[in-house]
Amino acid sequence: MKDKKSFFQGLAVGMSIIILVNIFFFGFRIVMGMTGNFTIETNQKINKIMAYLNKYYVDTIDEEALEEGIYRGLVEGVGDPYTVYMDKEEFEDFKTETSGRYAGIGVVVSVDEKDNLITVVSPFEESPGAKAGILPGDKIIKVNDFEVTGDDLESAVSMMRGPAGTTVKLTVYRKSELKTFDVEITRENIDYPTVSHKMLEDNIGYIKISAFDEVTYDQFMTAYNDLKQQNQKGLIIDLRNNPGGLLSIVTKIADEILPEGLIVYTENKNGERDIYESDAKELEVPLVVLVNENSASASEILSGAIKDHGKGKLVGTTTFGKGLVQSIFPIGDGSAVKITISKYYTPSGVCIQGIGIEPDYVVELPDDLKNQLILEEDEDIQLKKAIEVIKEQI
Repeated sequence: MKDKKSFFQGLAVGMSIIILVNIFFFGFRIVMGMTGNFTIETNQKINKIMAYLNKYYVDTIDEEALEEGIYRGLVEGVGDPYTVYMDKEEFEDFKTETSGRYAGIGVVVSVDEKDNLITVVSPFEESPGAKAGILPGDKIIKVNDFEVTGDDLESAVSMMRGPAGTTVKLTVYRKSELKTFDVEITRENIDYPTVSHKMLEDNIGYIKISAFDEVTYDQFMTAYNDLKQQNQKGLIIDLRNNPGGLLSIVTKIADEILPEGLIVYTENKNGERDIYESDAKELEVPLVVLVNENSASASEILSGAIKDHGKGKLVGTTTFGKGLVQSIFPIGDGSAVKITISKYYTPSGVCIQGIGIEPDYVVELPDDLKNQLILEEDEDIQLKKAIEVIKEQI
């Protein structure tokens, strides 16, 4: 998650470095900066382990992987699942994910548990995949003539991405027509659609936000203004299964909805606070927010602020409970560390870490529907409750 100043802050670790230790083995050097607890005994222990590995390990040791493992293990030793080391490839993937922009064919895929095949969930509107005729339910069985299954999901997605203007060949099985065919698709630059919207019955607007990426605020405002122009009488914001994203983006969206006042504040290890506030402009129609156990982080910032201000009602199940803020610190060689730098607090002063936010109306989906990616309106009892709550206020 991004802090107030910048999501990609500079190398702000130098102030805490007291000791620099140089460790030499297998012909390369690792430089580690610690806070004073990295003892000579620790250095000796590492050297002994390296000596044993070098002398006795039966196979060839990948020196680069070993070095990366030391960095990764060092950060994992903190014991925080959100504080992690990212190698160059992982960091590039992370930047792509949080930007919401990439070059590819523009289809959402998942693994069908029944046949373990890579299955198209949906192509983005006007994407290269949609233009090429790719349909929901299509099975991608080859990428550039390489056979792929659900076990190869990450590598298949990586192969489908690439520079705009280049092509990728897919071999697709369409079960509904019992046919297999090849299709060549030209990649384009794509903004990942993190927001979708529609008008429901009785002029009730509906906006679903799947993540808070760099593109999300603009996409939200497009949806928000479109529904206003259609004379919406109430608004439902769906944050179910939204894992979070950028603090700067969620606070901008919250500012469009909330009355003047506190949105959220963060507090670091020294007790220093960053405060985020909204202006007097606010949403002028009744509001309901849909949440569930997978609504986390930035989703909880938005839903928590709405609940604390009494601006809307929450419907669904208790949220995930992630009240921590992370920032990215690039190392300089393409890798980076993501570090939990602070906790955040709702306007009422509550840190929801490990607790979550309880909705005003608790509505559980049936077990057989909880893991479905897309719910039909007639079976979505949480959405039905949200509509009911809105209608009571119109």
